[in-house]
Amino acid sequence: MTKRIVHALIAGAVLGVICVVGASVRSGFTASPDFVFSLWYNRVIMGLVIGAFWPLSQRKNALLRGAVLGLLVSFAFYSSTGFEDAVSFIAGIVYGVLIEAYLFLYVKQDR
Repeated sequence: MTKRIVHALIAGAVLGVICVVGASVRSGFTASPDFVFSLWYNRVIMGLVIGAFWPLSQRKNALLRGAVLGLLVSFAFYSSTGFEDAVSFIAGIVYGVLIEAYLFLYVKQDR
């Protein structure tokens, strides 16, 4: 279980950097440091939440769980922006699937 959480946290942090770069470009590099950090931290928390769940034996179920958990974690950030950053919200759902797919394919687990 520890290996899964560590890999999920790293994946969340890396995807967070990608998300921050995208948000910075979309804002014309005017996004506040607080906003950028919050967005990155949201992706790290997403990795933690996804990594904390037990692995599933079927890929389809694991990917669906990633989408649902990505949606739930991203909704916290989305609501804190006054429901104005829909791109980051949708990206969070996709990132949830990507984190779960990575864990399913590359992190050895008991299945």
